[in-house]
Formats: sequence, C-alpha cells, structure tokens
Amino acid sequence: MEYVYGALLLHSAGQAIDEATLKKVITASGTSVDEAKIKALVASLDGVNIDEAVEKAAAVAVAAPTAAAPAAGDKAAPAAEDTSAEDNAKAEEDAAAGLGALFG
Repeated sequence: MEYVYGALLLHSAGQAIDEATLKKVITASGTSVDEAKIKALVASLDGVNIDEAVEKAAAVAVAAPTAAAPAAGDKAAPAAEDTSAEDNAKAEEDAAAGLGALFG
C-alpha cells in the first residue's frame, strides 16, 4: 500500500511518478524498497488519469448505502442512524484501500 500512497503523494505534489521519485518517497518513509513493486506500479500507472480514478473511487464510496432499505410491506421506517466521525473515517479508509486495486 505504501507504494500506492507514495504515488498519490507525488501526484498531489505535481511531481512525476517515475521509478526514481517513487523510490525516494519510499526510502524517506523508512520502508525498505522493493524494486519490482516500484517498476510494476509505475508501469501500471502509465496512461492512467489518477484524478479521474480517485474521483470515481470517491463517488462509489459516497453512493454506497449505509443502511438496508425497508421492505415494501413494512409500515414503519427504521430510525435514521447517526454516522459518527469514526464511521466516516472508516469509510474513507475503505475507499482508499480500494484504490490499490486500481493501480495494481
């Protein structure tokens, strides 16, 4: 995951996502560098519009229902559930984890 996060960090800073810059980010984080993972990630990101991929992932996370809809025959609607900051953080974390699948 740290490789994907490193690529996202470079992208948000407006830096090129190549093997050398990604290696610097991973090294600076104190993580040992796996050259094969770096090469695979850089190759898989070639031609990918990262902004669009992140936007789509965020839209999917927002569109996901938080509670089951009542059955058609139910007369009483279930009480609305309050979402806490912890639930929102967990949802954002899950969405970010899904980004790893986009980048290999």
